[in-house]
Amino acid sequence: MSARHDPGFMTGISLLLPITLSTMAIVLLAPILPLLLDEFRGVAGHDYLVPMILTVPALCVALLSPVAGMLGDYFGRRKLLLWSFVGYAVVGMLPVLLSDLTAILISRIGVGIAEALIMVLSTTMIGDYFRGSARDKWLAAQTAFASLSALLFFNLGGQLGQFGWRTPFWVYGSALLMLALVLAFTWEPKVAQASAEPDGLPRNARWDGFPWARMLTIVAITIYGSVFFYTVQIQAPLGLTELGWSDPARTGFWTSIASIGVPLGTWVYSRISRWPVRRLLLVEFAMLAVGFTVMGTAAAPTQFLIGCFINQLGAGMLLPTLLVWAMSLLPFAIRSRGAGMWTGAFSIGQFISPIAVTLLGKQFGGLLPAFAALAVGALLGVAVALLGKFQRGEHLADGAVPAHG
Repeated sequence: MSARHDPGFMTGISLLLPITLSTMAIVLLAPILPLLLDEFRGVAGHDYLVPMILTVPALCVALLSPVAGMLGDYFGRRKLLLWSFVGYAVVGMLPVLLSDLTAILISRIGVGIAEALIMVLSTTMIGDYFRGSARDKWLAAQTAFASLSALLFFNLGGQLGQFGWRTPFWVYGSALLMLALVLAFTWEPKVAQASAEPDGLPRNARWDGFPWARMLTIVAITIYGSVFFYTVQIQAPLGLTELGWSDPARTGFWTSIASIGVPLGTWVYSRISRWPVRRLLLVEFAMLAVGFTVMGTAAAPTQFLIGCFINQLGAGMLLPTLLVWAMSLLPFAIRSRGAGMWTGAFSIGQFISPIAVTLLGKQFGGLLPAFAALAVGALLGVAVALLGKFQRGEHLADGAVPAHG
């Protein structure tokens, strides 16, 4: 027998907080990168290897999120999520005890594996528990939480870095607090129908009915949009430097202020989330195009920052639009795999973004012209939105219920 549970506020919070661990994996350590470079300056190739301490987890998420989704559908969400928190905390804190750069990089691969599972499974469980506008709200809040946590972790990493490069790694232990919340406020979601098919295969291991065409469309748009999303976060300080600001603290502070457009955009999305997907995409890509145009033609830092803010406002609306759209297509039995595909696509865009901007800068004569070229790219997104036929799916189409038993 299974008892019906109605997910409440703390259920949503317990599944929302884990998204900050993906931000922590990179942003927390960014302020201590100079310390790490100095620590391992005697290692051959350290100038290439040390930055990988920051970037390897994101690459693992890009490659392994679809696998994490398959594991979530096959083995169940909650138990796997709980063990992922344990793994994240243990391997995340290991550099406190390690002195070998290779060993630290291996531990960072472990962080990436755990991060992929945590991101995919927590997103999937939000889709399992919540319905309609409540699900839209919690999924959209992931974008805002990730952006706001970046501000916290950047400052926290800088403060802790004063006590040595090892100190910030202790913060990875906070995953155990999230484990406690998930343990207290969630349960293993189950589906109403039988869990096996006549051929003996577990129902959640089958690909029957997977919406390949629509999911691949969303994946492609997500990669494209993620490139735009990360451009400002990665390149804005360099743009401000080109316009005459040489103080890193000043450029970092004002870039973070402009990035408040992301959580604000998420809030705007929550007000208009019931709009048709096409209309949302039109508005969002148009805002990205306007932001890049202002950035690319800026003659002063103030104008550039206004463009950054407009851009990030559009990005903050775009990402929840794509995630909610994807989740609406996915019934319980395949939801984790779909969430894994989306998460992987988003991380691939993060990896591609700096490469794309560098290539455009070389092609068009500098960073600011590269932003102008990206404005044209965003206008192509507007054209796709105009020409495409985009429809939401049915929420919980297979009769999944938030039950345990």
